[in-house]
Amino acid sequence: MTFAWYAHLKELNSQPWFVAALVSWGIALLEYLFQVPANRIGYTVLSVGELKIIQEVITLGVFVPFSLFYLREPLKLDYLWAGLCLVGAVYFMFRGKFA
Repeated sequence: MTFAWYAHLKELNSQPWFVAALVSWGIALLEYLFQVPANRIGYTVLSVGELKIIQEVITLGVFVPFSLFYLREPLKLDYLWAGLCLVGAVYFMFRGKFA
């Protein structure tokens, strides 16, 4: 979803917004074709909250390199703080799971 949501800012910035939306929807559809079955499989062993926290960790793990290397955004200390917040979220969501 990172590519679908943000790549158009660099690649399609001279195109009308609806062109960017259509391209992004096409990319997002491909991801949903994988995400929906993955969530169904994951839900057999994890709760919805656990699945969501995992999704957010993966999203930030993909977004930071994407924004740095693809979009050429500067590295910000806020990425570290956001990552630490997610570490806390993972801890609280899974702390009783493996005890």
